[in-house]
Amino acid sequence: MSKTRVSIDGIDFLINGKKTYSDISGSNPENHGLLWNARFIQGIFDDKANPERFARFGFDKWDPEAQTDRLIEALPEWYKYGLRAFSVGLQGGGPCFTIDNLTINNNPFSDDGTTIDPAYLNRLDRLIRAADEIGMVVIVTYFYGDQVRRIKDGIGVRNAVKTASNFLRDKKYTNTIINVSNEMDIPANSCHKIIQEPEGMAYLIDFAREESGGMLVGCSGGGGFRNREISESSDIVLIHGNNQTRQHLYNMISDIKKWTPDKPIVCNEDSNAIGQIKVAEMTHTSWGYYNNMTKQEPPTNWVILPGEDTFFALRMALAIGIEVELPPEEDQFYMQGLEPHMEYEGKRWLRIASLYPEKIDYVEFFKNNKLYYTAFDEPFSVHFLQTWKQGSVEYQENDAWTAFIYLRDGRVIKK
Repeated sequence: MSKTRVSIDGIDFLINGKKTYSDISGSNPENHGLLWNARFIQGIFDDKANPERFARFGFDKWDPEAQTDRLIEALPEWYKYGLRAFSVGLQGGGPCFTIDNLTINNNPFSDDGTTIDPAYLNRLDRLIRAADEIGMVVIVTYFYGDQVRRIKDGIGVRNAVKTASNFLRDKKYTNTIINVSNEMDIPANSCHKIIQEPEGMAYLIDFAREESGGMLVGCSGGGGFRNREISESSDIVLIHGNNQTRQHLYNMISDIKKWTPDKPIVCNEDSNAIGQIKVAEMTHTSWGYYNNMTKQEPPTNWVILPGEDTFFALRMALAIGIEVELPPEEDQFYMQGLEPHMEYEGKRWLRIASLYPEKIDYVEFFKNNKLYYTAFDEPFSVHFLQTWKQGSVEYQENDAWTAFIYLRDGRVIKK
């Protein structure tokens, strides 16, 4: 018997018939009905092509079952801070920094879409049931651009939607939401126009809803993408905030509200730029944390790690009205990327995490006492490319890295 039943009432999410967070004493009524979430897209990941590549980041072997188990074990900690949903992908999501996703085979579908690898389904089942036990919702993503090319044609895509939706229906899950495709509009999906074009995706959304027995369905686009036909076809409007300024994010949400004012909006992928949270709060949009280094490069340590993970968890709890103890101000800044195991082939990805990044004007990074890089935009990363992507630095054990954080009030913090 399921313990967690997700539903919607206008722009609000309900769990077991009550607005989310309304059961928490002292919580913020303005944020009741939101679905704070995180991108744990690699929760059932495997690599059929060359799995030994993923014995890294402090793990001496690759074990997909253990990776799922670690996520299950971490969920209660995230729940405590207010996380009520997370995204997981049948085709995962690409490592953005280390291994070309085109060389990975993380596709559980047969090429005609009529079957799904039972090992993936077993891991997904364990994950959904574990989430159900503690009151969490799982956003199940069917397709991912660099993997969907392994499905041979449009008929295969339709078959895959039917196969996955029938699985969710037959298992009688009540805590799942379907995201038909991750970023439907991006070039990687051009191999299947039924995914990439709004008319085709609107059909797949309807088809998934029918074949799943009426589950909530939506589909995300790339950062900033919005489309009226997709919004009107969806039960929930899924958006991505990647590389959007706060103003861009606000404008995107405003456009969607004009088209579908009575539907909930869920940003289920943004970045580790937690300053975006304010826009989500002010527009009653459910915000999704996406850390593509600590939470998308497998094997993943799913716990709330120091720095970015911790600061997001605290900001989420504060917004909801969950009582938490904040660190002293000197500990509200953290040099991310120097952790012992966060190195790959002599490279590291450095950035400054902060509990309140809105307070930062700019950050100067010094390597061995010489100015190396200046970051002006959140998430204040070295070799900033986009809010979700940065370049690496060559790293040797005797390198000394220092950051000077210039705050908008004139003070300077050294890390």
